[in-house]
Amino acid sequence: MNFYSLAQPKKLEQILQKTTPLAYGATLVLFAIGLYYALFASPVDYQQGDSVRIMYVHVPASWFALMIYGFMGVCSALFLVFRIPMAAYMAQAAAPIGAVYTFISLATGSIWGKPMWGTWWVWDARLTSMLVLFLMYLGYILLIESTEDKEKALRISSILAVIGLINLPIIKFSVEWWHTLHQPASVIRLNGPSIHGSMLTPLLWMASAYLALFVALLSHRLQTMLLGFKARNLQAKLAWQE
Repeated sequence: MNFYSLAQPKKLEQILQKTTPLAYGATLVLFAIGLYYALFASPVDYQQGDSVRIMYVHVPASWFALMIYGFMGVCSALFLVFRIPMAAYMAQAAAPIGAVYTFISLATGSIWGKPMWGTWWVWDARLTSMLVLFLMYLGYILLIESTEDKEKALRISSILAVIGLINLPIIKFSVEWWHTLHQPASVIRLNGPSIHGSMLTPLLWMASAYLALFVALLSHRLQTMLLGFKARNLQAKLAWQE
């Protein structure tokens, strides 16, 4: 299986018909396990108390906010370089999901920050660059929806998505570069995770649930888009016959 086979609408539709229900099922199972570990099986932090449990919602949302935008950037680059329309449609389908994940990251970060930092928001590098990411998502979506010339919209939005990739390393390394209020990476590290296993386990379960949900929603959105293409093509054929 390669990207070019996925770029064929008929082949992609066959894959999505199998993937979507499996992904939704996996999402339910993984969230049930992840929330059990996060709410009941994981220990209370000796400094943060029960408020640390927000981490199991906040951190995976932050990871996938970046990863989904990375996925959009790669798909957009493939569209611009190799002229594969389906790559641009994949980016378009992923954008609202990534925007929601980014909003969850910002919202839960504010809720977590209030008891830890004494304020809902601070203009440090990590928070500001995440806000920029959210605005990039919104800009991409608005550009797609507000332009009547869809081919032009896909081209311009793809350029925007590729340019926005510059922000991802800024978000990732902002803690080390500018010594922000956020703690340094404790899971994705060259030397391995520094977080205790009792907290790492629910974090990974929740991350798996977020991944499954992304796959399910992306598959669902792509199926809807393909049905829309079919309907428009049928309309055009009927109009031509008349």
